[in-house]
Amino acid sequence: MAARVRDLTEVWTALTARPRAQLLLAVPLSLWVLAWVCGQFVEGGAQWSPLDVVRSVTGRFGSPDPDWLAAVSAWLRDPVHRGLLGWFAVAAGLLWAATSARAQAPALLGWFVLMVAGEGLGYSPAFGRAAAAFLGFVTLLAVLSTPNRGRMVVRRVRLLPRDVLRAGVVAAALSLLVPLLAPGLALSRLLRPYLTRPARPDPSRLGVAAPGVIPPPRIEGRGRETTVTSPPRHGRGRAPMSE
Repeated sequence: MAARVRDLTEVWTALTARPRAQLLLAVPLSLWVLAWVCGQFVEGGAQWSPLDVVRSVTGRFGSPDPDWLAAVSAWLRDPVHRGLLGWFAVAAGLLWAATSARAQAPALLGWFVLMVAGEGLGYSPAFGRAAAAFLGFVTLLAVLSTPNRGRMVVRRVRLLPRDVLRAGVVAAALSLLVPLLAPGLALSRLLRPYLTRPARPDPSRLGVAAPGVIPPPRIEGRGRETTVTSPPRHGRGRAPMSE
């Protein structure tokens, strides 16, 4: 259980460790996606579309429905474009599969493309195709990596089963946590003054290992200064002293 909590914490840390410009774009997109997902469970059976969320926000401020919003919604909901939107949903799943801890922009783009597809197809068909494309791609890579089981990566880039599954799990976690990014950041900022962090070791104290810290030179006698160097890798004898 502790290992799972630690893994989830590492995923959340990677999710929030974005460039500032990307984080400013991710927060409103996260709120938009979260409102769209929650809009599927409103009372009365009326399921919101992504543009219905925009209409709801503009309507609360008393703004009329823009003409371009109605035109875009009508074009996307035209049955003629359902085939194209189906491929958009597949592209969203492949963008989720391209997500990693160092490249999280595909997850944001995947959710945006999915909302475009969901405006015409609906939430369930669009999300189902995206999830099927993601699982199908990861499964295909896992099957192709089966002959490389137990081999070492020496000269060529290989597909290894464990690495493929690990990358797929990380991509799925980073993509599915995008709707929770904005409320998670707000909650962590609210709890920050009340959390107690563990004390960090003081490198200046004796007996505490401090990697990368070079010891100061020692003064031996008048006008003589010696520094401690690392012991030689080959040969015998003590470590040389540089004077």
